[in-house]
Amino acid sequence: MKKITVSVINDLATDQRVYRTCLVLQEMGFEVKLIGRKLPDSLPIERPYKVKRFKFLINKSPIFYLAYNLRLFFYLLGTHQDILWANDLDTLLANSLISIIKNKPLIYDSHELFTESTQLYKRNFVKKIWEIIENFCFNHVDTFITVSEPIAAFYKKKYKKPIYIIRNLPIRFYANDKLSHSKDKFTLVMQGNVNIRRGYEEAILSLKQLDDVFIYVIGNGDAINKLKEIIEKEKINDKVQLIAKQPYEEMMKYTSSADVGLCIENPNFLNSYYSLPNKIFEYIQAGIPIIATNLPEIKKIIETYEIGILIDELTPEAIAEAVNKLKNDHNLYNKLKENVNKAASELTWENEGKKLRGLLEKYL
Repeated sequence: MKKITVSVINDLATDQRVYRTCLVLQEMGFEVKLIGRKLPDSLPIERPYKVKRFKFLINKSPIFYLAYNLRLFFYLLGTHQDILWANDLDTLLANSLISIIKNKPLIYDSHELFTESTQLYKRNFVKKIWEIIENFCFNHVDTFITVSEPIAAFYKKKYKKPIYIIRNLPIRFYANDKLSHSKDKFTLVMQGNVNIRRGYEEAILSLKQLDDVFIYVIGNGDAINKLKEIIEKEKINDKVQLIAKQPYEEMMKYTSSADVGLCIENPNFLNSYYSLPNKIFEYIQAGIPIIATNLPEIKKIIETYEIGILIDELTPEAIAEAVNKLKNDHNLYNKLKENVNKAASELTWENEGKKLRGLLEKYL
């Protein structure tokens, strides 16, 4: 049985793509070991394969990224693996070096256009460092996987190598266990990494213009404190519930109990512009229509399946207008909801996982 070591820099608990990938690898007959990290607030995890989580005193800043890759490098150096799998650029350096030293194949799964992300906004020196790392490492990648066509096209043009697309679709979900909430309020949900310049501020501010509307914001990130300030300043505490990151099943209870899912991305960043966020597909599996920014890959899903409304501007006013449209037009809402339920049977990991199996058969 071939051993494959899968590396990711997060705490593993809520990373559904990595979880699903490891299940496919295990079902194919690989012996899987998943490596991540453990934070002070990390949720407990149980997986049907081996898991290793590193602990660090520092969990952010350039020092952390260096420390993580050093720790990962020496761990991989001292253990056996037949295949290396790196998730995102922040684990690629250590895996590339081990691939060179041990002459082992390296699979790279890029979940985003890392060097164009909001986290690198106005951080030109840091961005340059990551670009140097990417340029070096890419020469040693045997199979490159990413999540959307525009990101694949970007990398194919840059590196002139084949790029394979495995969309981040969820396992089929049946919303049998919903949370009860007051039905006199139209309920929104917005989930994921709650980071600045990701539309969360605008979504919260839109509530000032909406009557009888409530929102769940689910997840952790660097925008949480800013959101708390906005909520306090605008006196909308009764319209918002901030919920820390949850295990997938718990998160989906909140999501499936909402009326509409928000996918509000910032078009000013290339990573966001090309993105196809997980939450789109999670909302579909939860059976709720979507309000989303009019970006290429998001638009393709929304319009193909007719499951939501697109907004052309990232403003509280545009969000509020779209919410009111779905809140007040019951015929439109019911039509979109019916279409969402149809899309949910097609846009599943059960279907997408078949493509991944075909791609990985050569490594058996």
